Amino acid sequence: MEITGLPTPVFCGVDWAEDHHDIALVDATGKQLVKVRISDDAAGFAQLMALLAEHGDSEDAQIPVAIETSRGLLVASLRATGRPVFAINPLAVARYRDRHSVARKKSDAVDAAALANILRTDMAAHRRLPTDSELVQTIAVLARAQQDAVWARGQAHNKLRSQLREFYPAILAAFAPHKHGLCSREARSILAAAPTPTMAAKLTRRRLQSLLKQAGRVRGIQAEAERLHEVFKRDYLHQLPQVEEALGHQTSSLLRQLNTACDNAGQLEEAVTQAFEEHPDAPVIRSFPGLASLTGARVLAEIGDDRTRFSNAGSLKAYAGSAPVTRASGKSCKVMSRKVKNQRLAAVGYVWAFVSLTKSPGARAHYDRRRAAGDRHVAAQRNLFNRFMGMLFHCLQNDHTYDEAIAFPQSPAGHIAAAA
Repeated sequence: MEITGLPTPVFCGVDWAEDHHDIALVDATGKQLVKVRISDDAAGFAQLMALLAEHGDSEDAQIPVAIETSRGLLVASLRATGRPVFAINPLAVARYRDRHSVARKKSDAVDAAALANILRTDMAAHRRLPTDSELVQTIAVLARAQQDAVWARGQAHNKLRSQLREFYPAILAAFAPHKHGLCSREARSILAAAPTPTMAAKLTRRRLQSLLKQAGRVRGIQAEAERLHEVFKRDYLHQLPQVEEALGHQTSSLLRQLNTACDNAGQLEEAVTQAFEEHPDAPVIRSFPGLASLTGARVLAEIGDDRTRFSNAGSLKAYAGSAPVTRASGKSCKVMSRKVKNQRLAAVGYVWAFVSLTKSPGARAHYDRRRAAGDRHVAAQRNLFNRFMGMLFHCLQNDHTYDEAIAFPQSPAGHIAAAA
């Protein structure tokens, strides 16, 4: 039966590009109402808003928009209007496109129409972008940038270490016991002053003490300078003099990259932790064993503060990749780790679970029990992370801080009971 007197639903698809965007509007029957190309600027966005308004868009009934990305100025502007915005995976768009044409034709206008039809037919199967607060969006930008900087620092460190193994074993031996290795300020300070083993062997004890002070060391300077002096004076194999000098120039270049990466990671860490502490969810997240300000900021950045984003703890666990996935067909049934997940959240999850082993007796007992049951180290950590994600969902929904006695209750027999 046809319902009259109500506005016909309209759906919008946007195929984005660097300098323009193709727009398609379709109604509930699949009829294409608009096919237009707009520019990637304020004028183009105003044109899009005018098109939506012409076809029934209002504050109370906003037209949903589908687009193949969750980032960029256009997406940010659409989200600022408060309308439902859906980021559709490009692979999904390709599958939908093939439903309407066996000729495998493709164009930007066709993709825009496919995106609009995805919302028309299967909106419930796709998750809209969350309505996170401005502060949590800020934390997300800083936390992801800091995580990228840490990964870049690791790459720069590995390149430098590989280079030093070719001709400079003395510096590797000197800082092998150091917690941060070549990333430490002391190592970088000495390597900048002596980029070759020949130059390192000429460093006096007084010069080494000066370099250690410049690096910020305040205790045991004389003893450390004596130790380094002894290491650099040992006999090592050497490259030919001119080759060693050339390798020294290359080392200085790689060192500058490492210095930049270390500075970026440090500055971004300070910025993200400061922003995280201002968020009202920070006390709840930091109350969990294994989470500090930096790791807590990374968790908050990925899950956001939109309480309606995840309908239950299971959906959050699936998003984090901690919940297993089952593949069953006929007599075959396999339970495997989840490959499609938020990689950033999964990465911090393993750090969270590992650190919690020394912070929470209950977490340690849970991990040991999983290991005794046959799980490998990574699987046991993932299981612990999965349990923490369920607890975090509950605590954030109810504004409760973590309680060890509730999280890992002791049974009368003295065993750790599994939480429901």
